[in-house]
Amino acid sequence: MNSKEYQIAVIPGDGVGPEVTNEAIKVLKAAASKVGFTFRLIHYDFSGERYLRTKETLPDSVFEELKRMDAIFLGAVGDPRVEPGILEKGILLKLRFGLDQYINLRPVKLYPGVWTPLKDKGPEDIDFVVVRENTEGLYLGIGGFVKKDTPDEIAIQEMVNTRKGVERCVRYAFEYAKKRNKNKKVTLCDKANVLTYAHDLWRRVFRRVGEEYPEMEKDYAFVDAVCMWMVKNPEWFDVIVTCNMFGDIITDLGAMIQGGMGIAAGANINPEGVSMFEPIHGSAPKYAGKNVINPMAAICAMQMLLDVVGEKEAAKITEQAITTILASGKMKDLSTKSGLKTDEIGDMVADYIFKMS
Repeated sequence: MNSKEYQIAVIPGDGVGPEVTNEAIKVLKAAASKVGFTFRLIHYDFSGERYLRTKETLPDSVFEELKRMDAIFLGAVGDPRVEPGILEKGILLKLRFGLDQYINLRPVKLYPGVWTPLKDKGPEDIDFVVVRENTEGLYLGIGGFVKKDTPDEIAIQEMVNTRKGVERCVRYAFEYAKKRNKNKKVTLCDKANVLTYAHDLWRRVFRRVGEEYPEMEKDYAFVDAVCMWMVKNPEWFDVIVTCNMFGDIITDLGAMIQGGMGIAAGANINPEGVSMFEPIHGSAPKYAGKNVINPMAAICAMQMLLDVVGEKEAAKITEQAITTILASGKMKDLSTKSGLKTDEIGDMVADYIFKMS
């Protein structure tokens, strides 16, 4: 029995967020019971509903509480009644930047029994990880307007890359590839032929850090080529490391080739601090409250949480449960037309964990 009690902040958020979060927590409880560790959930109601009621997204005072957590689980952010960007910047980006979650980790894995739009590709071909720099680049929001709303308007958005930020991201990618122990290959995804200053820095850092990992294969690919090869030859990739914006784009492509948003999960990681885990499908407000959304992405996010906090055995059995349920053929697909209710899917995964020998 692990004597540590994990403190986990839960932000169910908007739309289907509360529903998929409930199912992820079911799986967490099953894994904790099976392996033998304890946890305490601290719930926060930061959401569009709260913003409409109080005009508050995420108070600064909460950060001191969140810094003491072992992990954060986020259901979804986004409400059609709130202007785009307010909740995303006020909650999601504020957490990423404020807690220095400088790695966005996105596994792209096709599970057995899950359909992919890629012809003649199977689970043995689609199994790689994208390591995205998460706190710099164009997403810092540095820029502005000149002569706004005139024919001569200029809009400026600056891409900011620091050596520290690039190096810690690249080093994380090499360490992750080493731990993953699959193809032992790290691919730098950039646009060094056009973004000559920013991505010259990425290439120099990649080369120098790579020298510390002589056992690793190093590869370079421009982002447009990465998009092509992800579709044509996804088996070429093991770990891809890239900047914030390119990572944002290629991980959505990755979600599609692994079967859709219904299975895609991500982690915002601070290896020295507090990390946050979430399904990437968004709030899907039109399905809220109908018990039809597939919670597998949220369950996969919970599996990542268990792995990152150090509960390796719990993560392993959760992964096994996910794989078995998906391969069983009981789900038609990963959309709202899976043939199963949201809570039924969560029950299936949790029950499998309980019954494991």
